Amino acid sequence: MAGPKSEALFARGRKVLIEGVSSASRGPATFGGAPRYMSHGQGARLYDVDGREYLDWMMAFGALPLGHAHPKVAETIAREAARGTHFATALEVEVEVAEMLVALLPHVEKVRFANTGTEAAMAAFRLARGHTGRRKIIKFEGHYHGWWDAVLVNTNPYPPTLLGHPNDPIRIPDSSGIPEEAWKDTIVVRWNDFDALERAMALHGRDAACVVTEGVMSNMGVIPPKPGYLNRMQELCRQYGALFYLDETVTGFRLAAGGCAELYGLEPDIVTYGKALGGGLPMAMIGGRDEIMSGLEWGKVLHFGTHNAGRLALHVTKVMLETLLADEKAGFRRLRDLGEQMTAEIRKVAGTSNRHGIVVQGVSSMFQIFFTDHPEISDYRDFCTHVDRVKFRDFALRLMDKGIYMNPSATLHSLSSIAHTEADIAMTARAMAEVLEEMP
Repeated sequence: MAGPKSEALFARGRKVLIEGVSSASRGPATFGGAPRYMSHGQGARLYDVDGREYLDWMMAFGALPLGHAHPKVAETIAREAARGTHFATALEVEVEVAEMLVALLPHVEKVRFANTGTEAAMAAFRLARGHTGRRKIIKFEGHYHGWWDAVLVNTNPYPPTLLGHPNDPIRIPDSSGIPEEAWKDTIVVRWNDFDALERAMALHGRDAACVVTEGVMSNMGVIPPKPGYLNRMQELCRQYGALFYLDETVTGFRLAAGGCAELYGLEPDIVTYGKALGGGLPMAMIGGRDEIMSGLEWGKVLHFGTHNAGRLALHVTKVMLETLLADEKAGFRRLRDLGEQMTAEIRKVAGTSNRHGIVVQGVSSMFQIFFTDHPEISDYRDFCTHVDRVKFRDFALRLMDKGIYMNPSATLHSLSSIAHTEADIAMTARAMAEVLEEMP
């Protein structure tokens, strides 16, 4: 449970902040009560205001591939802040980082920087509509592409009885305040289902501006794509003239240097990046072929922003990329190896438990634990039907009491950073074994 200083801050925070925090994933909706208020971080550790130390596997929802307060990042921020935090002008570092990204991502010829994954996705959808002259967007159940009205449908788990037939999912807005007109052109399709994809494209493909997907389903834990599924999606987009939009907000600079596009051999028309791109500072980008990205020129497809290409964030992005790419991309290999080792260790621990049904799923540096008796979680409906989210929250909160920090929401996931070690993996595995023995 949260310590006394966190409890006191929560009481104060609720008087002036909604739920005492600035995002529901940080507050009582996720933690069931007072969250632990953090004071600082170092390497793979977080420290709360009560003086407790945690081994952090959340890593700011994946925004910290280098860990907390990496020396090069801290040095860069201190040096550049002394030279000015933000100019809202053209910058040399802006060109340098764009050159690095274009050199790294073979499917990207031009980029445009934004602040957050949501902002980048909004611009990408507008760009797809402007480029194709089409209105419809095809998205998938359970996938999250930011909190923009048009795509904030079927992103949260719901009782299976509300979802409708898998061939014709019921579109469910995830928030009040979203007019039906905002999502009337959004088509929702079951993910990881070849037949559903073929059917949706036959019905709507010629009217679709784009088909958007997470490369790995990251909004319902970690759900990998079935072999060949994303490649078939790309083929169908080419066949019907819709743009293939790969949202790498979560997976970019986490799973491989080239993200899911590299991992699964894809050539998307549009990509968006966020989270890890900024190395802990707000930074996102839209990228693609010149013929598509040129739609943003002279405001033909409008995208403005005072804080686009933030100066400090660009310098940190440059350092993050240089660090992970050094020694022939050794940092990316380290992220992958640690994530895969952690996944393997959790599976060993889960295998020794006779009282709890557990499935562990992971891709490269990302992993998640599902409390379920189902053999595999392969899509949104599996998650809604078979995953015990209440049990996972109990598990995560008990781990926190043992100094292991994972977000208590089963819809999220954990990640490695280059600051983690094999000793951290062993420590986490021991704590998990203890918690599973203690749980009813």
